Amino acid sequence: MYNPLDPPSTDFNRAHPPATDIEPIVKAALAEDVGDGDRTAALVDESAHATASVISRESAVLCGAAWFTAVYAELDPAVDLTWLAKDGDYVRPDQELVRLTGPARSILTGERTALNFMQLLSGTATQTRRFVERVKGTKAQIVDTRKTLPGLRTAQKYAVRCGGGVNHRFGLYDAVMVKENHVAAAGGLGAAIHQARMTYAKVPVIAEAESIGDVEEALKCPAPPDILLLDDFETHLLARAVNMVGQHSRHAHNKVLVEASGGIDQGNVRDVADTGVDRISIGGLTKHVNAVDLSMRFGGI
Repeated sequence: MYNPLDPPSTDFNRAHPPATDIEPIVKAALAEDVGDGDRTAALVDESAHATASVISRESAVLCGAAWFTAVYAELDPAVDLTWLAKDGDYVRPDQELVRLTGPARSILTGERTALNFMQLLSGTATQTRRFVERVKGTKAQIVDTRKTLPGLRTAQKYAVRCGGGVNHRFGLYDAVMVKENHVAAAGGLGAAIHQARMTYAKVPVIAEAESIGDVEEALKCPAPPDILLLDDFETHLLARAVNMVGQHSRHAHNKVLVEASGGIDQGNVRDVADTGVDRISIGGLTKHVNAVDLSMRFGGI
């Protein structure tokens, strides 16, 4: 099980999801696009072979090679792919990313589905890299959320890692996250944190604070949360909360991470990072995606 408190490692950051995650999504995408046959590609001679290249039309962080490859492996293993860039690479306009050789019909049929995966995931990786660059020199990590496209969570979270970000919890199963509705139901923040600790001894606990009073209440718990999520705090209050948590951690020898969230964009993310928070979670990394402009060009048939 993934633990959101584990420090990121290079291997974990770049390892793409297993084929068992990728193949079903690719099959569903091809079924959606191809249906009972590609009418237009059928106009091309069945014996014709072609070469083609995919280029980026803009500067971006590449992501999605495994999904692109899986499209052609599913359609026609006779299509040969030669990758000239890898996931996590910063690519320039007009840079060739991958070269395809094989049956012309198959290359044409897979074009849109393969590009859709790669342009979407490259968009997520590129957006993440922009935020990561903005907070360089601080200790803050850029973290994603569960605000992902349905069915593409593992793919988009992989893209965040390719962009230099860190994954939050993957779902409802690998961490406890106490928010305002849970607090109301439990009768208070401290009570909700205590209940979470008593119920799940080995699962990370994340608690949302909406005020300095909530921070104080959370830190008074016999077993405080692993991560204190400060939602929509002004920067001066973030700095105050970071100082409070720091003092607690030094005296109690119980490290609590501070995470900022809510209303954070590229214009203010540096100010948030400069308060000393450990993590900054941004739903827009996976929710507001501007797909990277990629193009496939045929070299001849």
